[in-house]
Amino acid sequence: MNTRIAVIGSTEFIERIESITSEIAEIDFEAYVYEKPTEAGMLVKTIKPCDAVLFSGALPYYFSKEYHEHLPIPAFYLAQDEMSVTSSLLTVLYHKKISPHRISVDVISASIVTNVLNDLQIEMDPSHIMDYQEMLDDSFDISMITSYHHELWKGGFVDLALTSIHSVYDQLQLIGVPAMRMIDPRSSIFKALQDIKTQTELIKSKSSQIAVCYVISEEENAHELVDGLAHEIQASVQLLEDSHFILYSTRGDIESLIKTNGLNHFFDKFKKKSKIGFGYGATLMDADRHAKIALGFAEKHSEYKCGYILTEDKDMLGPFPQQTKQQRLKNDHPELLQVAKQTKLSPANISKIIQFSHSRQSVQFTAAELEDYLQVTRRTTERILKKLSDHGHVSIVGEEMTYSKGRPRAVYELNLPVY
Repeated sequence: MNTRIAVIGSTEFIERIESITSEIAEIDFEAYVYEKPTEAGMLVKTIKPCDAVLFSGALPYYFSKEYHEHLPIPAFYLAQDEMSVTSSLLTVLYHKKISPHRISVDVISASIVTNVLNDLQIEMDPSHIMDYQEMLDDSFDISMITSYHHELWKGGFVDLALTSIHSVYDQLQLIGVPAMRMIDPRSSIFKALQDIKTQTELIKSKSSQIAVCYVISEEENAHELVDGLAHEIQASVQLLEDSHFILYSTRGDIESLIKTNGLNHFFDKFKKKSKIGFGYGATLMDADRHAKIALGFAEKHSEYKCGYILTEDKDMLGPFPQQTKQQRLKNDHPELLQVAKQTKLSPANISKIIQFSHSRQSVQFTAAELEDYLQVTRRTTERILKKLSDHGHVSIVGEEMTYSKGRPRAVYELNLPVY
């Protein structure tokens, strides 16, 4: 299955990516274009189902940090390197006939430029190199970089501004300062995309890792509460003895529950002594052993309700719940409210569908899988899918053969900003 990457960047960067897409196997792209890096955060909120996010550089990654940190998928950015600087300097020397000491440069880290200059034994005034890494804080303003280049050019110290920020290039062009954008070499883009694909596949592999959970509770309705947890993490449940349960799930489902604060919400339902141990492992035996160790830590903890996780690397996480947070019950995302209005589906149903997307490792699903998650009838599920399909919010992307006789089942894909 192809790796789907949401690419957030300037028009020029998106065009650069699109120019080489035909040469990249097993990777699909969805473009999200901004005019300024400061707009990247708002674009994160519109991303549709995908496997990873790639930002065109460190600035959009920085400006969208509070948004992409909460994504259930990994986020990356194309880092500047010596190859980028070398290619750009060579272009300036060969095509523009301008010496390096007559150039002003802005980069995320000055060492990238100085390393290249030292290797080539080229001298350049340090004041002509602007390092904006340490400037990245709440008061950072991109116009400072534009002014930096403008002042050097106006004072006659340089003949060209070499910028790593596309919006700075646009501003310099408007005020008449000769400028050139830092080149993103094809080799650097290829390597970054292959690295993203490899890391994404590794994350998916870890997410599908076996997870075992032991629950001991003195609650009268413990069975009902544990069934609720099992539904959240798509687990099977076994009752070992009175008030002693074992659940089988995956690491991805457990971590999704924790990331959405679902585990703390589960603990809130317990009023009596309750202990939980989660274990991850490459085999069922390993996961089971780790879960028992985690449960042992929970039982020794003084709190009357407590949980721990022991990973396959023997990392102990906990105790849970570490803190209490208010669960968000309303949906005030403008685009999703518009979807609810168009489809005449309740905001609650839209929210459940979004959570269903978050809970899965694949962006594709069947009606049966959605039905099982929503805990509604097949007829209700098909009605929901039809309403979404009528307005282009879900589409059929394939078919899946059933194990028994009958027609193949449709495979769907959401077309919503689920993050």
